[in-house]
Amino acid sequence: MTLKTRNAIVTGSTSGIGLAIAHALAKEGANIVINGMGDTAVIEAERASIEKEFGVKAVYSGADMTKPDEIHAMVKEAETNLGSVDILVNNAGVQHVAPIEEFPRENWDMIIAINLCAAFHAMAAAIPGMKARKWGRILSTASAHSLVASPFKSAYVTAKHGLAGLTKTAALELATFGVTVNCVSPGYVWTPLVEKQIPDTMAARHLTREQVIHDVILLAQPTKQFVTADQVAALFVFLCSDAAAQITGSNYSIDGGWTAE
Repeated sequence: MTLKTRNAIVTGSTSGIGLAIAHALAKEGANIVINGMGDTAVIEAERASIEKEFGVKAVYSGADMTKPDEIHAMVKEAETNLGSVDILVNNAGVQHVAPIEEFPRENWDMIIAINLCAAFHAMAAAIPGMKARKWGRILSTASAHSLVASPFKSAYVTAKHGLAGLTKTAALELATFGVTVNCVSPGYVWTPLVEKQIPDTMAARHLTREQVIHDVILLAQPTKQFVTADQVAALFVFLCSDAAAQITGSNYSIDGGWTAE
């Protein structure tokens, strides 16, 4: 399988799952737009490394996923610089853990904006070109929380449920245009996002770090193992392939059996 004629945007790809997806797509030959926050020098080193290791073009966009105009501009710039946007991966995500009555309003707004609204705005910008070319892959990183809930994660669960619904709607709208739309719902993957929520969970549940990892996080996964970012990325690559051309509107669980219970 090769993606050598394809160009991809992966949001939230300066670390974690997004970076693994960017690497996996580049390995298959796709040119990549990486996006996200972090140290400028580190990001530039990663961008250059992708080009050198995989022999593709890699560019960086610092578009703020809370700002629709910047999201639209990112897509337009990618179309100008690369020629097209064939693959859109909506991966940017943030988390905050707190009881509903204590949940900061600004954190609710930020999580909904980045985890859900940004995907809508990126789709709206990328879809016209995909429809015109009669080919496209729109993929989103949802979560096991697109299917089930956990306490103290009201904004995140709401956003991920919404992302699953957006996926289905877009799939139906694009079904006759050669554009597939799917989402992937990982369980707990050891990423900076998961690591950063441990202190909040410790405070909310009055637990130690070890108790949070073993009695809260991995309790949800029957395999008692973290999903790896590379495993998630491999599923994204498959969904970009011609073999997946008739897979659309689907939500793929990769969660160690979490949502089977």
